[in-house]
Amino acid sequence: MGNGNNATDMSGKKVFFLCPTALVQNEMAAELIQQELEVYIVRDQGKLRRVLRKYPDSVVLICIDNGLPEKEWDAWIRTVMKDPATAAVSIGVLSGENNGALVNKYVNDIRVTCGYVVTRLDIKRAIIQVLANLKSVDAWGMRKFLRVNTNNDINTTINMPHRGEFIKGYIKDISVAGLSCYFELDPQFEKNMLISNIQVKLQSVLLKVEGIVFGSRLDGLVKVYVIIFTQRTDPSVRVKIRKFNQLMLQAKMDRELG
Repeated sequence: MGNGNNATDMSGKKVFFLCPTALVQNEMAAELIQQELEVYIVRDQGKLRRVLRKYPDSVVLICIDNGLPEKEWDAWIRTVMKDPATAAVSIGVLSGENNGALVNKYVNDIRVTCGYVVTRLDIKRAIIQVLANLKSVDAWGMRKFLRVNTNNDINTTINMPHRGEFIKGYIKDISVAGLSCYFELDPQFEKNMLISNIQVKLQSVLLKVEGIVFGSRLDGLVKVYVIIFTQRTDPSVRVKIRKFNQLMLQAKMDRELG
């Protein structure tokens, strides 16, 4: 499975939408985020090319209707594909135009790995096509859930009911499956404890979850607890966690893009 890059096999690939239209960003990118993909929005192809050298095992989905004239997009795609530093990048083309000549050029002549997908006529069908193309390049890798490190964000906290009061902790990382956290004073939670009415604060978003203490580990002098969400956790919570995780990842990527 994958291409032998163990880091990617475990963590999946970065999926960059380059110059997306409003429809692609609001419908397709949003759906890919809910499918546990690591999604980024980028509007500068020059900056992206530089970042792709750092993450050569990425996927780029280019909205060719935006950003550059067609010939310049062709040149950009060919350059990325020929450069040894970025030759492993998987490229897909998105367009509102259902144009046989364009399809032939990108699929048979330039030979982009992730195909040519028409977005304007039926966005739901386009999303299904894109998901199939991403599966073919192993975009998820071996991971089931996208987990995001929130260790340096003091606004990402947890309030846990404990002995008749709430104790505040700090979240180290979070996915839709659960989170890890630590407290200033160790509450000495026991493994397999079921805890209801947990309040998770993801910056300005407040969520209520139910969780089981999966275990704990020492991280330096701090005891870190792993909490797994139960099936009784509202599905809307998962939607919000995925959106938050994408915002955190996007902010980090924006810094890298400069």
